[in-house]
Amino acid sequence: MPRLPARPPASMPPSRQPPPASGPRGPRLAVLLLAPLLLLALQGVAAAPAGAGGPEDTPGLQDAELQRGLLQQAARAALHFFNFRAGSPSALRVLAAVLEGRARVNPKKECQVDLVFTTDHYNPEAGEERLGKCSARVFFRNQKPRPAINVTCTRLIEKNKRQQEDYLLYTHMKQLKTPLDVVSIPDSHGHIDPSLRPIWDLAFLGSSYVMWEKTTQFLHYYMAQISSVNQWKTNDDGVDFDYTILLHEFSTQEIIPCRIHLVWYPGKPLKVKYHCQELQMPEEASGTEEGSAVAPTELNNS
Repeated sequence: MPRLPARPPASMPPSRQPPPASGPRGPRLAVLLLAPLLLLALQGVAAAPAGAGGPEDTPGLQDAELQRGLLQQAARAALHFFNFRAGSPSALRVLAAVLEGRARVNPKKECQVDLVFTTDHYNPEAGEERLGKCSARVFFRNQKPRPAINVTCTRLIEKNKRQQEDYLLYTHMKQLKTPLDVVSIPDSHGHIDPSLRPIWDLAFLGSSYVMWEKTTQFLHYYMAQISSVNQWKTNDDGVDFDYTILLHEFSTQEIIPCRIHLVWYPGKPLKVKYHCQELQMPEEASGTEEGSAVAPTELNNS
């Protein structure tokens, strides 16, 4: 495994750089101590549109902020799940804005979030501003990772265009004479060479599964850097990659190295296995099962 860098990479792609840390790196315990506050704030709440709320459903500013944070958390988890299930590097989405949402906590302190949000195309060079709207139900099992998700998105990239772009990428990868061996994407200046953009997008596609599996009510993740990638020549139809990626974990501000093995073929389910080097909680360090989701998702081109 790669050595943990002293700090996150110097810079990210300009349009997708995560926000600066809100404070110094802290232990997970500090995050967990916030859990009772959030659960109390959400207990029995039926929220109006995100960021709204009145005296009856948001007793104070702090409660409203916690509510908005949970809606954002649920939207990010839903998109990780959606990207993984779609299995298409050309159709990756990122969160644009949460339009409305509702959160409920049951007596077991399990949280159900229903929300509606808009999305952007992940690749800023695609030239499409808004890809449409998603509605989702996200179920957080107390503080456990891997929330259950049902998500429906509309106004996707036209199906034939998406299939064509994926197949062009696939044939390019299969025709490489020498197995790919690349280090550090983006580079030390935060730049991704256009020729390496498909490699980054495939890594983000695979990491979507990892980030969904590791997300909780209070922790979310962003792929910060690829520190190594190897493509394996196989006789199978799929393309086969080993990635080592660095995940930025919010709110602890830790950088977590993960090794991801993925096999991809256009139009078929993505296969993912991974192992992450947890810094403080090694008992959660691996996800060894093949990438597959237990909750349904719908791809709607309307």
